[in-house]
Amino acid sequence: MTKETKQTEKVWFVTGASKGLGADLVKQLLADGYRVAATSRKREALTEAIGVQENFLALNMDVSNDSDVKGVIGQVIDKFGRIDVIVNNAGYSQIGAVEELSAEEVQRNFDVNVFGPLHVIRHAAPYLRAQRSGHIFNIASIGGFVGNYPAFGIYCATKFAMAGYTEALAVEMAPFGVHTTLVYPGYFRTSFLEKDSAMLPANAIDAYANAREVEAQHLNEISGRQPNDPKKAASAFIELSKQKQPPVHFFVGVDTAALVKGKIEIIENALAANLELTESTGITE
Repeated sequence: MTKETKQTEKVWFVTGASKGLGADLVKQLLADGYRVAATSRKREALTEAIGVQENFLALNMDVSNDSDVKGVIGQVIDKFGRIDVIVNNAGYSQIGAVEELSAEEVQRNFDVNVFGPLHVIRHAAPYLRAQRSGHIFNIASIGGFVGNYPAFGIYCATKFAMAGYTEALAVEMAPFGVHTTLVYPGYFRTSFLEKDSAMLPANAIDAYANAREVEAQHLNEISGRQPNDPKKAASAFIELSKQKQPPVHFFVGVDTAALVKGKIEIIENALAANLELTESTGITE
């Protein structure tokens, strides 16, 4: 077999694939000849977006339901006999200042964005370990590295959480030949900021003018004008999956480099400003 034939024998599993980056990725994978299983809360939305194909398995899945995820992973194995590349893409943005969001709103965002991918990893990992190969893509956000956005604190917190466990996962899975990549996308021109995807606070507090300003900016000015093409992101993910040593951290988007460098500068300056105090706690004999 040629190397390319081996590549296209890989089975991809993509969550949150009925629209946006997930849908574009699935379409490109199928066009390239890969076998693909994909999920959505409504299976019909997947077939409408992508169609019916022999190498495509469309599945209904509630990513926040552990037993549901386990059953779906089993269906993928039953259909294709293996699973090779996982893309934890399902998620949504809960907008709102930290104080004004209810416990229920916060919990739901964590259930989908944090615990959902963990369910997938937990039930797919035994197959990846057994075959001693695989690649897990956890789709975070630039908001999982830079969190100083009023009205997006909880969403950023979910992505910071994903970043934390993905770093650990990368070293835990490495001995089994399984690669792990944490993806930090910038702003991509998808429906992510549209009303059916971004959730507004149920009980907004008028005092948070800065949160309302940033919220309005995202919904009215940034939405539909994002600088990045999700089709190009899909191509980038496929290229990463072919690398022998793919990165653990991958920032994607023309708007990400400046934000990353800015955050690093802030941290370096904060460390330097109080370095003597930072190191003043050591035990002296």
